[in-house]
Amino acid sequence: MRLTWVWMLTGVALAIASVAFAEIQAKEIEYQQGDSLLQGFMVWPEQTKGKVPGVLVVHEWWGHNEHARFQARRLAQAGYVALALDMYGKGKLATHPADAEAFMKEATKDPAVVAARFNAALDILRKDPRVDGQRIAAIGYCFGGGVVLDMARSGADLRAVATFHGSLGTNTPAQPRKIKAQVLVLNGADDPMNPPEVVERFKKEMAAAKARYEVISYPGAKHAFTNPKADTYGMAALSYNAKVDHQSWAEMLKMFKTALK
Repeated sequence: MRLTWVWMLTGVALAIASVAFAEIQAKEIEYQQGDSLLQGFMVWPEQTKGKVPGVLVVHEWWGHNEHARFQARRLAQAGYVALALDMYGKGKLATHPADAEAFMKEATKDPAVVAARFNAALDILRKDPRVDGQRIAAIGYCFGGGVVLDMARSGADLRAVATFHGSLGTNTPAQPRKIKAQVLVLNGADDPMNPPEVVERFKKEMAAAKARYEVISYPGAKHAFTNPKADTYGMAALSYNAKVDHQSWAEMLKMFKTALK
């Protein structure tokens, strides 16, 4: 099956349009965490030899939208089974920053719920018959980057985590040798949401925790550099950067080749 993905902005196709995904399959998933109905989007290579690694995708603060699903498709194209999960609840999508902030605050007010929703999706992915349950990674964007980092800090059984313009701060710094995952942070050097002092504090935290980590900062890149719709949200801190989008994706795939082998 060949799927063509096109994002439109005010009637104009973006440069990312017409990216073709060959030989992949996808399905919608509904699942529960407590009383909350959540939505997932699972994508996998049509043909695989044996079980393959699985990757969770955690969305930006806008919610489980097409940006997250696009990344899941890219992962399947690269040979992984990917599950774009839902941290807010089915149908909770935002296009205005105020709504996104409200959804994010509601979802994160109880850290136990954050972990439970992540783990609910992790359990689905790990049990999928196409997935090698011992080779699982997670990637996150913006808010989702903070989620995957916090799961790594908590000692989640993950081989690797990668964040794209992800939130780096935490109220619960990692304890020495608790992080099992290899950590890759892909950051915009001009991102006002992750200024240099925040990045340096994160590096010191990872070093103190004896984590295997790498931070790559891209000059000229702002927050949300992977999202082609970033420039439409009316926030000066956000801007899509096609070059950095592709470069950062390549860095993630390079890490996965060793961390998920």
